[in-house]
Amino acid sequence: MPDNARLTTPDGTPSATRSPASDRIRQRLLAAGQRHHANDNISSFIRPGELGELRREVEEKMQAVLHALVIDTDSDHNTTDTARRVAKMFVGEVFRGRYEPAPPVTEFPNISRLNELMIVGPIKVRSACSHHLCPILGKVWIGVMPSASSALIGLSKYARLCEWIMSRPQIQEEAVMMLADELEQRMQPDGLAVVMEASHFCMHWRGVKDDGSLMTNSIMRGAFLNDAALRREFLGLLSKHER
Repeated sequence: MPDNARLTTPDGTPSATRSPASDRIRQRLLAAGQRHHANDNISSFIRPGELGELRREVEEKMQAVLHALVIDTDSDHNTTDTARRVAKMFVGEVFRGRYEPAPPVTEFPNISRLNELMIVGPIKVRSACSHHLCPILGKVWIGVMPSASSALIGLSKYARLCEWIMSRPQIQEEAVMMLADELEQRMQPDGLAVVMEASHFCMHWRGVKDDGSLMTNSIMRGAFLNDAALRREFLGLLSKHER
């Protein structure tokens, strides 16, 4: 049976002629010349009801993967509903940063003309390696040197933006850069610093099976890049926290 015969419309009615949601979304992306890599947000190309269709499509494909692994999901009570759970997890949880728009973030003017170093963190983050889809678990610190014209955001919004950026398959080096881009665009600070330290389960679980290694990346922009004293102050405060 072809894939499109198994899909349903948003109201749950079977459709034998409608193309799969993934194909429709992909065609919109291609028509717009829009990249759709693993860590890209494609929410603006998804129409109402299509996330549910996409989840059901992923469920069918995951069921085929289990079948190819020679797992009898009919008689194995532990895997009977695994395909549905994995599809829900991928689309609605661990990769939802691809499919949902950015969280609402209220920005406030810098009325008091703050121009002192601000540090937020550690923020716990969870992502997934785009090579093996294994978890990445870590912490992020954000340093901001605001200007008189900078927009300020609430403390919880840093965590929300981190979660949105990190909830995608990606490599850590690109994740911190995307987070820095998002914060810089919203706040327009004089300086921005982002440091991420994380443990990668693609090393714990497979390959070398080394569970002690951590990866640390830093992004320094504006004043943090040009002012060595400010950079040392930021990194020094992070070091004190770690002790």
